[in-house]
Amino acid sequence: MLREKLMQHHAPDGFRWRGGEIARIEGLSDAVFAFAVTLLIVSLEVPKTFNELAVLMRGFVSFAICFTMLMQVWHEQYVFFRRYNLQDKTTITLNVILIFVVLFYVYPLKFLFTYLTNLWMGIGNTVHLADGRVEPMIEPHQMPQLTAIFSAGYMAVCGVFLLLFWRALKRRSELELNAMEVLDTRISIGASLVQGATATVSLLVALFGGSLAPMAGVVYPIMLAPGLTIFYSIMGRRRRLLGTRG
Repeated sequence: MLREKLMQHHAPDGFRWRGGEIARIEGLSDAVFAFAVTLLIVSLEVPKTFNELAVLMRGFVSFAICFTMLMQVWHEQYVFFRRYNLQDKTTITLNVILIFVVLFYVYPLKFLFTYLTNLWMGIGNTVHLADGRVEPMIEPHQMPQLTAIFSAGYMAVCGVFLLLFWRALKRRSELELNAMEVLDTRISIGASLVQGATATVSLLVALFGGSLAPMAGVVYPIMLAPGLTIFYSIMGRRRRLLGTRG
């Protein structure tokens, strides 16, 4: 199991690992994430001709994007349990919410990035229905709704991680977190806030932006990368300063 392999090596950032054996909620999470990845490709049939294979290969980019996003969520959860090893009811409940959101949003995630990658690659975004009719994957007026669905899921995931790391911070005395570990926990909280705020703004624009609603997706490149860059730059200086004092 991947978790067991990673547990053989301590984190390189110096954060002490308190997690030992894999908890039952982690085992359940691994199964859910594996199932979620399966759902990304379960609708694809084995190609019978080269033309069908070519159509299937067009989905590689969108699959890679969705897979990467799922693995980022998985890794963040893995790091949380290794760092803090919290097993209380609140932590378990938050993780159940996390895996529920992951499962619920697999298909919307796949749909969104299939549409976007087809658009970027100049591939037609049409669907051939069983009755022979050809319809577009999505109508222009439906794009804000699709963005709202994605943003709501993104916001939910960020919110769960924010609450998880906030709970760890509240129990810093019990966990015996040192000054650097407290700062790293605050950094995790701040990163979740930046991402959650971006998703919230995008969601609000999609729902209430009126004529600007179709531009809701543009909020991510405008806010997310610059926001995280500035945040990590500031916190990185604080971390180096704390390291010199220690």
